[in-house]
Amino acid sequence: MAAYFADKNPDPDKLRVMFGPGQVDQMIRQAIQMCWMMLPKNKKNADELERQIRRLMERAIKDLRKDIDAFGLGD
Repeated sequence: MAAYFADKNPDPDKLRVMFGPGQVDQMIRQAIQMCWMMLPKNKKNADELERQIRRLMERAIKDLRKDIDAFGLGD
């Protein structure tokens, strides 16, 4: 990745190819595992885990949309 940023004319496709969908999958699974570890013992079940992951994802996407608008990054 350091080579990508050292390039004076970086190509976003190079980064996309380097990471691929496997990287995203791994990061999502790590977030799920972290959430599972953070749940209190009395709430450690699949339904609560799903509820919390969805809540966090919805909040992150909502914030992303606000940031896109705030920084003028939309179409």
